Amino acid sequence: MPGTTTDRLLRAALYVKGLDGAVELLAGGALLVVGARELGGVTRAVVAHHLLGSPDGALAERFAAGEAHLVGSDRTFAVVYLVLHGLVKLGLVVALLREVLPAYPVAVAVLGVFCAYEAHGAVTRGSWSLGVAAVLDLAIVVLVLREYRRLRSRRRRAGGRAPRAG
Repeated sequence: MPGTTTDRLLRAALYVKGLDGAVELLAGGALLVVGARELGGVTRAVVAHHLLGSPDGALAERFAAGEAHLVGSDRTFAVVYLVLHGLVKLGLVVALLREVLPAYPVAVAVLGVFCAYEAHGAVTRGSWSLGVAAVLDLAIVVLVLREYRRLRSRRRRAGGRAPRAG
């Protein structure tokens, strides 16, 4: 990727997505090995120490409700989701940073699905954070498409093989 501002923005966005994927992968692994008792203890400690504001506040209540779901039947879904989501993100980030041309349409499709899910959640749940995530993912889609077109054009000019950026 050359050194233009948009190229640097794409690279920065990819690093953030990669970090996000790594955190999801680690969280899924941690959730897999941490038992219900430990998870409940963490929740009680966070709420009791006012780390989320008032123990009776909306954020503390949401945190406790999320923990209750993870102790129940949603735990397996959460582990599988976090691990797969993290692996897909990391794989796509590595492929895009290495300029693997077939990964670009896959990344656009995956990010498009993320955008649709986030936009749907923003509208149905009134979640401003999902709305922001959708807008950011849409901006990344635009940057990925731009880079894909640039790489394809460069490959055609080079006779079918795009030279790697240093």
